[in-house]
Amino acid sequence: MLEEKILNDYKEAMKKKDTVKSSTLSFLRAEMMNVAIEKRKKALDDNEVISVIKKQIKQHQDSIEQFQRGGRLDLADKETKELGILKFYLPPQLSSEEVKKIIEEVIATVGATGPADMGKVMKEVMSGVGQSTDGKLVSELVKERLSKSV
Repeated sequence: MLEEKILNDYKEAMKKKDTVKSSTLSFLRAEMMNVAIEKRKKALDDNEVISVIKKQIKQHQDSIEQFQRGGRLDLADKETKELGILKFYLPPQLSSEEVKKIIEEVIATVGATGPADMGKVMKEVMSGVGQSTDGKLVSELVKERLSKSV
């Protein structure tokens, strides 16, 4: 289970005095506990853990962008290291070529003809790819493909 792996990696980071990794995993574990409490569960399943990780990754990406705009490259670098640690726990991501292929199949299946069908296409693609790709990437690729249809 992913939650156990994160706990074991956290313990290992503490033993090795890896402050960046231990603080990142500590914060992640706290966030997972909050979600578990919110859902009134003792432990989260892997999909729920992945959702928490993706949320954290999105926050880190936003922070990196803000720090770079503000000229705080030291903080952006720290956030980038933490981002790398978090990405390690995600399942392998599909390439954009694989996602494009899935989008084409879905467009043919649902008979999408233009940007008005984006919701239908997104729903089908996301249910097909699940946690194995970034929703933002899928959205951009679907929008690009459907705008060509017009």
